[in-house]
Amino acid sequence: MERLQKVLAQAGVASRRKSEILIVDGKVKVNGVVVTELGTKVSNSDRVEVEGVQLVKESYVYYLLYKPRGVISTVDDDKGRKTVMDLLPYVDKRIFPVGRLDYDTSGIIILTNDGDFSYLMTHPKFGIKKQYVAKVKGIPQREALKKLERGIDLEDGKTAPAHVKMQTVDKKTSTAIIEITISEGKNRQVRRMFDAIGCPVQKLRRESFAMLTTHGLNAGEARELTTHEVKQLRVLAETGKIG
Repeated sequence: MERLQKVLAQAGVASRRKSEILIVDGKVKVNGVVVTELGTKVSNSDRVEVEGVQLVKESYVYYLLYKPRGVISTVDDDKGRKTVMDLLPYVDKRIFPVGRLDYDTSGIIILTNDGDFSYLMTHPKFGIKKQYVAKVKGIPQREALKKLERGIDLEDGKTAPAHVKMQTVDKKTSTAIIEITISEGKNRQVRRMFDAIGCPVQKLRRESFAMLTTHGLNAGEARELTTHEVKQLRVLAETGKIG
């Protein structure tokens, strides 16, 4: 027996969090009966439907995409803007992005139909590290960088400790290139952290996700993760160490 939201996530319907919303909103039936209790458990013999469509467990797929700027990290967009899905037209399964990158942020993002895996990669308690390189306006002093390292008080809570490294400084343009590694993913977090120290981001790229990088890919290109890479990521989330 498994919790209903976990079954939905494992079947690739959506992430575990979004699956919970579907349940609470009354869009899920078990054996013909609408279920809204998140604690509900189901077995392989139960008939599960989501918005009238019977659940069919798919084989899992995992893609690493080098997202360019000017692309939305969603499955679809009501404004007709280009989404990450437009960059993987050859994928015939219902995949979704693991977390998000801003419209103006480029870099590494994972897409999958494995909601349980997505949960492991995105929930702050698992501490998956993401490294960004930011070009910022202004040249922050050491104390400002220490504030980033200790954590910044944002509207939705204080950020976890970060690793920060100054790469280059251009005094003529009063800009700096700074590397920052975080282990959570609040909305527009890196940009808001730099705003908080008075150095707005002009350009931002996510360089790595755990041990994964965009090495060998051009912007807009993707590749499948290997079985070993997926295993490494799972072990990292569960133990804090690369498997």
